[in-house]
Amino acid sequence: MTITPADILREVKEKNVTFLRLMFTDILGTLKNVEVPATEEQLEKILNNKMMFDGSSIEGFVRINESDMYLYPDLDTWIIFPWGDENGKVAGLICDVYNPDGTPFAGDPRGNLKRALTHMEATGFKSFNLGPEPEFFLFKLDEKGNPTLEVNDQGGYFDLAPIDSADNTRREIVNVLTDLGFEVEASHHEVAVGQHEIDFKYTNVLEACDNIQIFKLVVKTIAREHGLYATFMAKPKFGINGSGMHCNMSLFNQEGNNAFYDPKGDLELSETAYHFLGGILDHAYNFTAITNPTVNSYKRLVPGYEAPVYIAWAGRNRSPLVRIPASRGKGTRLELRAVDPTANPYLALAVLLECGLDGIERKLDAPAPVENNIYMMSGDERKAVGITDLPSTLHNAVKALREDEVVKAALGEHIYTNFVATKKVEWASYAQFVSQWEIDNYLYLY
Repeated sequence: MTITPADILREVKEKNVTFLRLMFTDILGTLKNVEVPATEEQLEKILNNKMMFDGSSIEGFVRINESDMYLYPDLDTWIIFPWGDENGKVAGLICDVYNPDGTPFAGDPRGNLKRALTHMEATGFKSFNLGPEPEFFLFKLDEKGNPTLEVNDQGGYFDLAPIDSADNTRREIVNVLTDLGFEVEASHHEVAVGQHEIDFKYTNVLEACDNIQIFKLVVKTIAREHGLYATFMAKPKFGINGSGMHCNMSLFNQEGNNAFYDPKGDLELSETAYHFLGGILDHAYNFTAITNPTVNSYKRLVPGYEAPVYIAWAGRNRSPLVRIPASRGKGTRLELRAVDPTANPYLALAVLLECGLDGIERKLDAPAPVENNIYMMSGDERKAVGITDLPSTLHNAVKALREDEVVKAALGEHIYTNFVATKKVEWASYAQFVSQWEIDNYLYLY
């Protein structure tokens, strides 16, 4: 449903909206906002794309001598948050970032995804759909309100109360998401203690990425109300599974049909699906820095904790990087299982789309599927069937990113340069830090 300026003005009055959050995302994937009072004067500026902000303090944006930026709200992202007080409600709009001359800002991740979608449309496709599966942990807060690493349950996969003592928290999160217009499909306890997953229905990729950002905000806000801290960190605790964000992807053609589906094709997949898959696998090693962007991400990408570390694909088998869920027809899709929820969704999906389109344009063949449990295969067995590993560290992942022209082009020069510079600083900081593990293992030995 298209939302008009008149709809927003009406709801501001009818629902006692007193503040507006103008939200945007930085290069690291952090949701930012400028909050303004919902006065007539400010509303007029917002709805006429006249709202300015200082971009020089935002990670990866602009230098201090070119700081003036504009926020252009996407009116279809209008939401009224369910929390507020006697002073009124707070509403929000997700914005694109523009330069003072009225051109899209090259460092805006959301605008960059739109650029990839323009390329997709030029190649003959109508939409790129995403169904994300973000996982998160809930930890207790200490007496000062700071997060601990103490979980509030001992639940496992699909457990329920009383073992899963966070079910009421998840229910409230789901209720809030539903009120905000999300189509929630499932909510359950994940494999690790304190770990949870809430899945919402697939939609076009831009809306899906917007939803991921709002989802994270809602989860963290409701968790706080229950005395808990929600984190989307990839691997917050040693010895248990980390959190992923499986991405279910599909392309639709101009006729509105799923371009990945062919009832006469092998596994009922089309040539387009196999070429898209070929592109994903061909660039997988090089795009991992974008889909798994933190030092901590690579503590999750290790064998034995359900996170895929091998570049391969299969149907039912869940050990490779990509699997093809059983649904066909409109539900035909590729599930990329390596992405974690620290990824900037706009950057990750722009890169995945462009890599898939590269496979289609070059007519890349996907390798044969691997239906055996790869975790049980030896190194020689994996090598014999052409299975390679993902990067083992952020350092190696960034080095690989710098060698892939398709991935670099998908990011654009501004985002690519600033992303790599930021990650080099992150790795250098980590490499110089002396951890407790090193103290425990080396101090007395040497």
